[in-house]
Order: sequence, then structure tokens, then C-alpha cells
Amino acid sequence: MSAKTQFLKKLQAQQSSPHSFNSKSQADIAEWCMRMKLLQEQMEDWLVDTGVRPESTPVSLTDLLVEEGAFDVPGIILRYKNRSITFTPLFMYGHGVTGCVEVSLWAEEKATPLSRLFMRAGHIPGWSCTPPGTLSRPDRAFNEEGFFALIAALLP
Repeated sequence: MSAKTQFLKKLQAQQSSPHSFNSKSQADIAEWCMRMKLLQEQMEDWLVDTGVRPESTPVSLTDLLVEEGAFDVPGIILRYKNRSITFTPLFMYGHGVTGCVEVSLWAEEKATPLSRLFMRAGHIPGWSCTPPGTLSRPDRAFNEEGFFALIAALLP
């Protein structure tokens, strides 16, 4: 485990320990929101001196597996000229993941799915990704190299 991963895991434990949640789903929603915030911060680091900045955008989700039914998770938008890439939370629970984010290119008023990011259940740090339309479990780690390969579509 890298020093960064250890630091983020320890920070996460300290940030989440003073909170008490009435249910597992409330804790999972809080975890997902925090991980989206950390992902946006990581993107900001990766994009230093590029002129491209990630923006946060609220996304409302409805999930029948969550007792409240509806909740908000931040999404992320990257803009360059008249194109953008969105990281939009899609669903909370599914096949060993606790949080799915669809990554899409928006160009010429049309959305093209690029990938899906998955936050694994069990507080495993990092994100995994899979190409759109793939039904298999995600197995590729989402890292800086994968990020730049994904956002290459932002440039015409």
C-alpha cells in the first residue's frame, strides 16, 4: 500500500469516525460523497497548469435500496471550449460496488459514454473502471494514466 493510500485511508477514518449514521446506506452515501470530493481534488492535481479545472455539480439519485429513497452525490464536469466530460453518479449498490459513476463526453449537444468508474464496497481505496457496455466486473484501476487516456476525447 502506497504512502498516499495509507494517508487517505487514515484521513478518511478520522473524518468519518465522529459521525454516527442511522444506517449502512447513510454511511455509504457519506463515503461516496467524500470519495467524489477526493477524486475531484486528484483531478485538480493532475490538471495543474492545463487551464482545465474540474467543477462540482449536484446530482440527485433515487435508489429503492436506500431507506430515504433519494439523496445527493456530487458529480464532476471538465470543460474545454465547447466540449465537456461529465462524471455523473448513476447508482449506489450493485455486484460488489458501492457507487457507480458514468463518464461521458458531451460534444455537439450529444453525449457519448466513455467509461464507468466503480467505488468498491468495503472501503477499498481508489476507483476501478470498465468500458461502457461491459457487463463484467471492473478490474482496471483508475489512475492518472487512465484519467488522461479517458479525457483525451475532450480535445477535438
